[in-house]
Amino acid sequence: MKTKISFVFLFLGAGVLNLLIAQDLLQSLDKEFPDSKQFTEATFKTTRIALGHSIETRKKGIMEISANSRFWNIPQRTQGFLADRISTRFGVSYAFSDRLTFGSGITTFDGIFDTYFKYKLVQQVSNGKGSPFTITLAQNASLRTNPNRSINASTGFSDKLAFTSQALIARKFTRNFSLQASPTFIYRNSSRNISDPTNHFAVGIGGRYKIGGHLSISTEYYYLANPLESVNTFDPFAIGVNWELTDLMLQFHLSNAPNIAEDAFITQTRNNFNTRDGNLFFGFNAIFILHLKKK
Repeated sequence: MKTKISFVFLFLGAGVLNLLIAQDLLQSLDKEFPDSKQFTEATFKTTRIALGHSIETRKKGIMEISANSRFWNIPQRTQGFLADRISTRFGVSYAFSDRLTFGSGITTFDGIFDTYFKYKLVQQVSNGKGSPFTITLAQNASLRTNPNRSINASTGFSDKLAFTSQALIARKFTRNFSLQASPTFIYRNSSRNISDPTNHFAVGIGGRYKIGGHLSISTEYYYLANPLESVNTFDPFAIGVNWELTDLMLQFHLSNAPNIAEDAFITQTRNNFNTRDGNLFFGFNAIFILHLKKK
């Protein structure tokens, strides 16, 4: 009996000693390795919301190949095979780091060559102390080669250039809902009409709401503070559905903006968002990513 009691006390003593040692070890580890920040991922599943850029940059070593198209009909004209007009921007981008992405593309209908870079300056923290927002800086430069579709003067190479600077600020509020604001400044080197400003200020608002395993609704709107004076323009708006696959993203949306380059669709949208007189444009974006590094 005494042997059993001694064994019980020995067992309890060993347990208490183990507990004290474990607590000391955990305290030492907490001091040596404090809680690491957990950054929010996939605020948006793609680098564009609907019309404009999102805060997302690709992981290092990923190449993104995209085809952004607009389809529309011309009122009182015989319809073609699919549509009277089609405009497509073929683009490619590459992530030099998890934060830095470079890209370029060409738009067929407008004859616009563009190039851009995006740098993720701040990333939202989902636990502990840190930034409640993700902030990405985006800089775009475009060259207009079609004088019939340009609001720039066409006297020289530099006159055909335009530059778009954006601060993209977004927050992922829940697993399903994300929202972004996009303060934007556009500068054009020249203007065909002297009454039109060459500096433009705009603010974009975009959002994404996940409705299923691979489906989400996206919408985007840009308010232009100082529009063109020579023609009537409207603020661009789009709403649509995203279908998320493994390495492929398909976006379907309706918009009043036929243009695709940032400086073009923000300043040159000449149709209001309604179903009359061919004012709506059907948008289809296909985005494919290639993993050029094993990691």
